[in-house]
Amino acid sequence: MKDKIRIASGQGFWGDLPEAPVQQVTKGDVDYLVMDYLAEVTMSILQKQKNRNPNLGYARDLPELMKKILSICLKKNIKVITNGGGVNPADCADEILKHAVDLGIEKLKIAVVLGDDIHDRLDELVEAGIELNNMETGESIKSVKHKILSANVYFGAMPIVEALSNGADIVITGRTTDTGLTLAPMIYEFDWDEKDYDLMAVGTVAGHILECGAQSTGGNFLGDWQSVENMAEIGFPIAEAFPNGEVIITKHENTGGKVSYETVAEQLIYEIGDPTDYITPDCVADFTSIKLEDLGNNRVKVYNVKGKPETEFYKVSCSYEDGYSAVGSLTYSWPQALSKAKAADMILRKRLYNLGLQFDEIRTEFIGYNATHESLAKVIDEDDINEIVLRVAVRSHDRDAVKRFGQQIAPLILTGPPSVTGFAGGRPKPSDVVAYWPALIPKKLVTPKVKILNLS
Repeated sequence: MKDKIRIASGQGFWGDLPEAPVQQVTKGDVDYLVMDYLAEVTMSILQKQKNRNPNLGYARDLPELMKKILSICLKKNIKVITNGGGVNPADCADEILKHAVDLGIEKLKIAVVLGDDIHDRLDELVEAGIELNNMETGESIKSVKHKILSANVYFGAMPIVEALSNGADIVITGRTTDTGLTLAPMIYEFDWDEKDYDLMAVGTVAGHILECGAQSTGGNFLGDWQSVENMAEIGFPIAEAFPNGEVIITKHENTGGKVSYETVAEQLIYEIGDPTDYITPDCVADFTSIKLEDLGNNRVKVYNVKGKPETEFYKVSCSYEDGYSAVGSLTYSWPQALSKAKAADMILRKRLYNLGLQFDEIRTEFIGYNATHESLAKVIDEDDINEIVLRVAVRSHDRDAVKRFGQQIAPLILTGPPSVTGFAGGRPKPSDVVAYWPALIPKKLVTPKVKILNLS
């Protein structure tokens, strides 16, 4: 058993800094590189890609990234764990193996975790009486089943632990919890009992701190953000984990950013509902039990984390088609910029009404005034502001109505208030609105599968 492992976060979402994983494996010593690519909407995007091309459905920049760092990781014995496999981890692994061959690598073991995709089983499950009710509304999935784009179960750490036990150099999963990516190497390296819920909670909390990348090292920091140095070269977080359940959050010394009590604490409350019941497939963590100690020099100790037994359910993340949307915008300049923008909005809405167009929702933002705080925006002198961007969005199940909305934006240039520029949107092709459907499924109905791919 190792006396310590260093787990480095390399991505906080699909589209995060492409240089971050490279820096994590080159600027200092780490044992694991974990990369979180997935969000609820990401799964629907990847599923659409796979529907168009059965060989796609994963984060396509992941194989290219692995091409850059694979030789380094193998030389330094850094294992990579990522959920960037999306809805097609197997083909993602195949692409990485091809790059390995091109690099002259002769020995490589990749594990893929399968079984989370239950889209093709929805009819079977519903017919068996598994309602997959919406967790927020209680509605049965029967009402939207015909429109479902993707349906994926959130697996936890244990399939990754199995993959590591089989000697995997790289583990590629589908819809795995963000926290499970970090918890898994702790269970594997320290031989933790999966029924020791305090230890499971420790790894879960560490995973929560790492999951959003640089958000715990000073990025997007709501505190004294101006104290964060060299954000242009911000370092991503590293969890130094110990067998006794203590974790120290840090970063490479020669990077920008900041690890402090405040940056770590702020990340801990990110996307938290009931802090006493942070539910994962591996445990239920009590975030109110967490203790932090700022050790200085960009090191924060996390300890005293308490956990409870996991539930008998997995969460299912489903997405479904829910109509069409379009957005148009115009920019109005001083003088009376806000007054002009408000007048243009009234003119547009009246024209839409006169055309008899029906929308599920119309939203107007005056960017530069209320786009962030809406009705809470401070009253300002409408004659004094330099410029306002009028942004109007519509959503409807009537595709033609959305299309005709787009045809009403450009005419405002010559048939509305003066001093207008920055036209965007025009006559947009309506895009599908993707809605989210969260549900629960008994764990006994879904079995993760680990497949090993070898290059030797």
